[in-house]
Formats: sequence, structure tokens, C-alpha cells
Amino acid sequence: MTRLSSSDHLSIVDKLRLMNWGLVALILVIGSIGVALQYSAGGQSWHPWAGPQLIRFVPGFVLMLLLALIDMRFWLRVAYPLYGLILVLLIVVEIMGHTGMGAQRWINLGFFVIQPSELMKIALVLALAKYFHMLGLDEVGRPMLLLPPIVMVLVPVGLVLLQPNLGTAALLLLASAALFFVAGVRWWKFVLILALVAIAAPYAWHHLHDYQRARLTTFINPESDPLGAGYNIIQSKIALGSGGLFGRGFGMGTQSQLQFLPEKHTDFIFVVMAEEFGMIGALGLLLLYFFLVAYGVMIALSCRSQFARLASFGLTASFFLYVFVNVAMVTGTIPVVGIPLPLVSYGGTSMMTLLMGCGLLLGISVHRDVRISRTGISDI
Repeated sequence: MTRLSSSDHLSIVDKLRLMNWGLVALILVIGSIGVALQYSAGGQSWHPWAGPQLIRFVPGFVLMLLLALIDMRFWLRVAYPLYGLILVLLIVVEIMGHTGMGAQRWINLGFFVIQPSELMKIALVLALAKYFHMLGLDEVGRPMLLLPPIVMVLVPVGLVLLQPNLGTAALLLLASAALFFVAGVRWWKFVLILALVAIAAPYAWHHLHDYQRARLTTFINPESDPLGAGYNIIQSKIALGSGGLFGRGFGMGTQSQLQFLPEKHTDFIFVVMAEEFGMIGALGLLLLYFFLVAYGVMIALSCRSQFARLASFGLTASFFLYVFVNVAMVTGTIPVVGIPLPLVSYGGTSMMTLLMGCGLLLGISVHRDVRISRTGISDI
């Protein structure tokens, strides 16, 4: 008979007691900052962004707490079916997806619009974590055994690229690469893949959409098209500089309030923060993100099962990449690829997905002492 650890008998009260309330408070603070910035970006009004943002955040926050109570072995059991379901939704997007802003990325359910590519960020992490959990460390390096997880990554990435959504595809690839590395894949294999990517780059360039090529070329020299493809990043840099050290004050940002800053409620919300609260405010927000990522790493290091450890690292890496890519994008360090700032940018599916990921991370923390054998059965 399989012996179960004491974590199998945790009551709801026990789970609440073991909850990482520091992480919960941190998420609440970041989400509240997001609502405040949406209020400012909307001209000190709850309409059109702050109200819906709050309405989405509150139930998402409650869902996060509920997910934190679920044993991680449940997610181990459903990892593959969940991945398959989201993969089917990505195919549905290609067939009959809702089109918006020139891209076909959503499924309109009437009362709610979902973006399956966002949900895939969680489903892919869980599926890869389960696959590598079932392998021994000596098996991870075998090329034939790496083919299934590579296919698991490339299929959704290919479907996301067809939407087209280069930013999300890049995040899926990078988060997966981080999980491969933590699972034990040797570094020289990543070098080999990068070499193949470099060889394929000229071919890929010819298959990019015109707006994607424009983003890459204007990244090098935004002033070459100041009223076109380079407009966003030029205005972003002006707003970043105008904030100075302490900022212009809440609701006093000239670039955002006078409508010079495009997509100020989504991709460029960090710029609103920097203009109104200066470098001090921007660094403060980044510090909160640093603590959140640090919490994720500490949770991963404390786990006794490989599945929980890999899932924690994968979710944390995905969150880190959101922040890194968005901030690098709005500061002109990398081309604009349309990645939101976690829990701060305006959005529906992205907000819910990020809170669900935080809920999984909290749940892993609660059940971190559970051991799971390679067959998926709990033991001591």
C-alpha cells in the first residue's frame, strides 16, 4: 500500500495557514497599482479602463486563492488533457477566431472573449513539467527523449505565429527553454539550437508580416519613421525622460494625458508609471516584481517533488519574461512585440491567466512537502 505524506490530510484551515500570505499581499499591491494607473490613464475616471480592470481583478484574485487550495497532484493528472484542450482552442482560433487589431487571436463566447495563447503559457509549463518529472536525470539528455517535449513546444508556437502573435510565441519559447535547462538539458544543446535559428533567420525574415519587419527596422533607427512605425517608441522615450526622478504627479503626465502616448493602458502602462512617479516610482514597481520572482524561486527550491519544482520554475520564468520583455520593449532595448505588464496592463485573459499562474504557485507552496514518484504516486 502506498503511504501518503501528512500533506494528504491537510484541512482547509491548515492550507490557509500554510498559504504564503506575503506573496498574496504582494500580488494584491501590484494589482492595486495597476487599477490606479488605469484610472490615471483614463483621465482620472473609472471609465473606460479602471472599472473593468477592477471588475476582472477581484474575481481573478478570488480564483487565485481557490486554486491555491488544490493539491498539485491534481495538476499532474490533468496536465496533458489541459494542454490538449488549449491546443484544440488554438486550432479553433485559426478556423473561426475573433479578429481584432489586425490579428486573429480570440474566441468570442458572447459574454467573454478568451485568448487561448495566453492560457497555453500555463498549460505548456504543466505539460513539460510532467514529462520531465517522469524521466530520470540520466534520460533527460537522450536526443530521442527530447523530441516529444520539443514537439509539444513547437506545435503551439507555430499556431500562435499564424495568428500572428510574435510576442507570445517568443514567450512560450523562452519559458520552455528555461524549463528545459532546469530539467537538466545540457547547455551545448541550446547553443546548437541558437546556431540553427541564426541559419534560419534570413528565411524567417521573408515570412514576417510587414508590420513585424517595420518593428525590427525601426527598433534600430526609430527616427527613420517618426510618424509611423517609430512613433510609439519615440513617444515612450519622451515620456520616460519627462518623468525625471520623482515624476510629474498622479494624473499629471503630459504624454499620456494629452494622448501622445499610444496604447498607454496596455503595452505602455509602465511608461505612465515612470512619467507620473518618476524613476523612483518605476524602480519601486520593478522591486515589487523582483520580490514576486524571488518568492517563486524560493518556492521552487523548497519543493520535494520534481514536478512541483519544474512547474514552479516554469511559472516564475514566464512571469519574469513578461516583466523583462515589456520593460525592455518600452525603453527601446528590444523591438516592440506587444507584451503586457503583469497585473498592471489592461486585459482580460492575460489578467486571469497571470492570477491563475500565481494561484498554482501558491498551491505548490502549500503542498511543497508532498513527494511524487516518477509514476505519479505520492510517497514519503
